[in-house]
Amino acid sequence: MVDWNLAVATATRLVRSGPEVSRDEARAVVAELRRHARTSEEHVRAFTRMMPEGVTLPETPVLVVDRAGWVKANVAGFRELLGPLLGKMQDRRAGAPGGAVLGAVGGKVTGVELGMLLSFLASRVLGQYETFAPAALDLPGNAATGGRLLLVAPNIVHVERELEVSPHDFRLWVCLHEETHRTQFTAVPWLRAHLEGEIQTFLGATDMEPGAVLERLREALQSFAGARPEGERGDEGRSLVELVQTPEQREVLGRLTAVMSLLEGHADFVMDGVGPEVVPSVAEIREKFQQRRASGAGRLDAALRKVLGLDAKLRQYRDGERFVRAVVGQVGMDGFNRVWTSPNTLPTKTEIARPADWVARVHGRGSAGSEER
Repeated sequence: MVDWNLAVATATRLVRSGPEVSRDEARAVVAELRRHARTSEEHVRAFTRMMPEGVTLPETPVLVVDRAGWVKANVAGFRELLGPLLGKMQDRRAGAPGGAVLGAVGGKVTGVELGMLLSFLASRVLGQYETFAPAALDLPGNAATGGRLLLVAPNIVHVERELEVSPHDFRLWVCLHEETHRTQFTAVPWLRAHLEGEIQTFLGATDMEPGAVLERLREALQSFAGARPEGERGDEGRSLVELVQTPEQREVLGRLTAVMSLLEGHADFVMDGVGPEVVPSVAEIREKFQQRRASGAGRLDAALRKVLGLDAKLRQYRDGERFVRAVVGQVGMDGFNRVWTSPNTLPTKTEIARPADWVARVHGRGSAGSEER
């Protein structure tokens, strides 16, 4: 169904080269990122208070990679997550006339398409806690738990130069964000399994009938082209990815969106909260970085972000950070940390927008504009 090797080859061939650095500079960047990753763990742990004193978190690897390394790692992750769904689709196609030939051709087409997508993203990701890395990879440093921290060195150098900020401060600031994600998944034992379960539920709701998928895709493209019947409700606020989903998938996506908003917003809150103590220029970095997020990189880039749903990713940072800040302001850090108690204490999509509702539900505190539930 997907030629994974072709996806990697396509992405690595198309991805833009990184900033020019000498060999000595590259080695220095890698060494500094590794140091910052280690020190960030202490800062994040002290600020978040997610783990009691004296408790040791599970060890997870830290890999400093180039753009091709990021592509390879993510293809391995996709292969792990999508395996069950693609297996079912392949079994269904195998029984159809000409299924083997269609599968071989379709796998190459999908591999090229995935590679093109990854080549677009590979120059934009600064770091990533890879939650679902498979246990056996060609890249070094895999962990039995499947989690590891990736830092994309050329992208970090590119952005720090573009923003004209202190390289030392910016690298530490990025590490604080990614280390928060690592702390979330290592300090909350049930979080990985919960997230994986939601993703598998989402994938399991995929319509296995190609004709139905194509019909939704046709309707979605008409929506983007402005060809909706007169009087029909518009979908301008939704991405192409959202428009081709089934109703069941949209329900799951609402829960996933709330969780991802929490995780991303919490990471932003922590990186800025720790910042004043260890990153002297944190205010300047945040201001310039927010401006960069908002501006995009031209019309084509903006269009691709819209189609792929990356604008929603940016909203997750903003809305999630507001949620965390509001809850901490009402009930303190320890009160906020009740969010990690179980899946039932995670905020809903509505509660992300209305933090007082979460406080009322979890802490039993009523507030203006919210209902006791």
